[in-house]
Amino acid sequence: MSTFESNINDIVSDLIGYYEKENTKDNVGVFNHPDKEVIIDILSSLRKIIFPGYFRNGSTKVYTLRNNLSMLIEDVMFKLTKQIAIVLGGKDKNDEQIVEKAQRMTLEFVKRIRRIREYIETDVQAAYDGDPAAYSKDEIIYSYPGLFAILVNRIAHELFTLGVPVIPRMMTEYAHSETGIDIHPGATIGKYFFIDHGTGIVIGETTVIGSNVKIYQGVTLGALSTRGGQALKSKKRHPTIEDNVTIYSGASILGGDTVIGKDVVIGGNAFITRSVPDGAKVSVKNQELRYNYDASRPVERVEIEEDTSWFYII
Repeated sequence: MSTFESNINDIVSDLIGYYEKENTKDNVGVFNHPDKEVIIDILSSLRKIIFPGYFRNGSTKVYTLRNNLSMLIEDVMFKLTKQIAIVLGGKDKNDEQIVEKAQRMTLEFVKRIRRIREYIETDVQAAYDGDPAAYSKDEIIYSYPGLFAILVNRIAHELFTLGVPVIPRMMTEYAHSETGIDIHPGATIGKYFFIDHGTGIVIGETTVIGSNVKIYQGVTLGALSTRGGQALKSKKRHPTIEDNVTIYSGASILGGDTVIGKDVVIGGNAFITRSVPDGAKVSVKNQELRYNYDASRPVERVEIEEDTSWFYII
């Protein structure tokens, strides 16, 4: 045996010894964890099911809607059942009771696809109605990152409410990596939800969003503090956004007791930690602009004129 091979064997033996000594959960459980690539493939198939006229199944030689849906649903049910059984059972994933539970969860989820489709259709309409840069719904479905993030969240949320562990978060974190939009699968979101641009948006687990809500890039719907760690689990930590609210870029709305009332408009970069009444407009007060030129020219300071029709959060 060469010195190089001997070094490899020594390193492998050292790592295995460490794993066995520490008895960590991620040590030698080979293939006892969900497969990220399979989860992404499931999402791809579900996207084809939800938008059958846009994303075709390339493996189908003779295309009919019924045949295509049958193949895709069968594929999703088979793969999802296996992945759910893994996250439910780990090393015991082949246990008959675990497999039966995974099958029940999968069947219930598949029955909810129609609901997901119903909601995502309203999101497409909201994007088209709310964005003058949108030339068609096709453009929105094919290319808008906000719609993709919402679609994945609606899928993941149904699995989350069914009690499926791990997989919903894997789905939304995949969408996060693809779009820069971070929506926890626990967030509850009503119909006609529109994310414009989207990059940097964060929506926490216990956020509740009503219908006809529009948010822009850089918005945070978060918790006031997470210093309590696991003691805060299952507590309402994130805000409630009621119907017909618009939140402009860079705004932060924090806290589980914070309620943004109906028909509210939140201006850009606002920082809100208390509730806002129905119909209010919220902006940052007393903004200043400075124009810096060079040493030979003076510095001009311009104070933005206040609009007294707005409700100010100081």
